[in-house]
Amino acid sequence: MNPAPTFACLPKAELHLHIEGTFEPELIFKIAERNKITIPFESVEALRGAYQFQDLQSFLYLYYQAMSVLQTEDDFFELASAYLHRAKENGVVHVEMFFDPQAHTSRGVPFDTVVNGLYKAVKISQATYGISCKLIMCFLRDLSAESAMDTLKLAEKHGDKIIAVGLDSAEVGNPPSKFKQVFEAALAQGLLTVAHAGEEGPPAYVWEALNDLKVSRIDHGVRSLEDPALVKHLADHRVPLTVCPLSNIKLRVFPDLKSHNLKNMLDANLMATVNSDDPAYFGGYVADNMEQVALALDLSKADQVILAKNSIEASFLTHSEKSAYLAQIDDFCKARQEA
Repeated sequence: MNPAPTFACLPKAELHLHIEGTFEPELIFKIAERNKITIPFESVEALRGAYQFQDLQSFLYLYYQAMSVLQTEDDFFELASAYLHRAKENGVVHVEMFFDPQAHTSRGVPFDTVVNGLYKAVKISQATYGISCKLIMCFLRDLSAESAMDTLKLAEKHGDKIIAVGLDSAEVGNPPSKFKQVFEAALAQGLLTVAHAGEEGPPAYVWEALNDLKVSRIDHGVRSLEDPALVKHLADHRVPLTVCPLSNIKLRVFPDLKSHNLKNMLDANLMATVNSDDPAYFGGYVADNMEQVALALDLSKADQVILAKNSIEASFLTHSEKSAYLAQIDDFCKARQEA
């Protein structure tokens, strides 16, 4: 066995991070009190105790209930800033942050309030936290394609703030192909595309995301290994997979970390990355994910370096930006060897 990994805080990009999923109970109560909103929990401890989920749907119920306290630009700015502070401690140098506007507009919060509040944090991220930051707007796949298209129209005037669109929420029964026209419209606007696929849904959903939505990377994708032809395609085309180990365990995609297939992905030459998904709910930020999965699967330091470098390569950074961050990883490794 390898000794306890020392590379969990390698410089890395986080590419699968729902900003609403970083909403820690302490901040939920603080903002609820500020906005004079009552939540059905007596204390921070009671709320945290509710974080036991049977599946994705049971998680989503609590997830949407908690975000109901977010009302103002300052709320969204504070939420994003709290995550970026933690991300810095986790070795994150770049983040591509998901947000779910429909979850807010559906309860009367204007689209502009959401994106402007988050973008305030994006603008100061590099100077304040040393983290470059981009926004990815996700569509809720359990809502209609018409609702997604309406949301895309709301986003048109914010094209300078949003780099890509994604697809998230309840996967089963909501295939990527449902949103083909929406993603075609997004691509026509110059936006990049990503999509959750192959978490609870079958490998066929991954194929649809690739062929119908023209995605640049697959979020989750752990069930891809059930289809050898898909594995070969993902490896041959270097399609990134944004894997979230602790999330997969919390939502019972795998029974435990020792059963996770991340090492199999690396052995198959897939461009896997490690991310935290919804860390406030799933028990750990990205360094926790790296450390715990490395221990469970006996990942070598070389494996962890590959995962970190994959995260940079898989990002939407420019070539020169990627080169600079890859050099940071090499410098980190050299310093550890000399220490």
